[in-house]
Amino acid sequence: DDDGDDDDDGNNAKSSSSSAKKDVAGLSRKQRKLLSRPKVAELKQGCPRPEVVEVWDVTAPDPQLLVFLKAYRNTVPVPRHWSQKRKYLQGKRGLEKPPFQLPDFIEAMGISEMRNTYQDKEDSKKLKQKQRDRMAPKMGKMVIDYQVLQDGFFKYQTKPSMTGVGDLYYEGKEFEAKPNVMRPGHLSEALRKALDMADDPTVPPPWLINMQRYGPPPSYPGLKIPGLNQPIPLGAQFGYQPGGWGQPPVDEDGVPLYGDVFGQQGDGADSDDDVDKERHWGDLGADEEEEEE
Repeated sequence: DDDGDDDDDGNNAKSSSSSAKKDVAGLSRKQRKLLSRPKVAELKQGCPRPEVVEVWDVTAPDPQLLVFLKAYRNTVPVPRHWSQKRKYLQGKRGLEKPPFQLPDFIEAMGISEMRNTYQDKEDSKKLKQKQRDRMAPKMGKMVIDYQVLQDGFFKYQTKPSMTGVGDLYYEGKEFEAKPNVMRPGHLSEALRKALDMADDPTVPPPWLINMQRYGPPPSYPGLKIPGLNQPIPLGAQFGYQPGGWGQPPVDEDGVPLYGDVFGQQGDGADSDDDVDKERHWGDLGADEEEEEE
């Protein structure tokens, strides 16, 4: 009986494998190629940096090698316009190009003013004078002190804004907001006006209630936020009334969860009164210098 069951199982396995071969044989080459492609989820599971995996990576001849190279350290990403049908930077034809402006350190030399006065003088000349100057030109009409030039290019020159390693210019990049000039926790006048917070420091930001509910932002653990881990300003009150600062985040015993929200600890922890600011760290004292001599 056992031998009969084994024979039946073997026959079933052979029949299933033969049917699978028939199914695969009945597919076209394109269909077999689609079946052999890995899934996007599979590539992300086997990649140390899943954020670099994109939808079209599965169509590569070797998807695993491609994902490995994209996740490698200091790898420059492929430009985003590779899959676009229109040519690179062809979408900026309708934009008006602003006139070129000299950098500030060159403008401070007074070159533009001298150039404007020279241009006005040339425009006021008659045609015969222009032809005479063209036949026998006079050199040295715009003379600038060499000290001014040296100070402008070597002393007051500023570094222009440059892209980082691996960054490529794309359309509209110059119109994007620059995050390097922004500081977390600082509200500019334009932002306060957009949030209808006016100039009153006792008005809380609209996201304070959610921060009290879910906690401080994990990207900035040391950020001091009034009403969350720092006392609220003078004249402000807790509560959910208009202009209220919500409820302080405390536990069951009334202990603050994220910091000194009631201002009971004082500023002793952050005080630097005992620090000698007149002496730099690492400087040798008078006694040590005498011993060395």
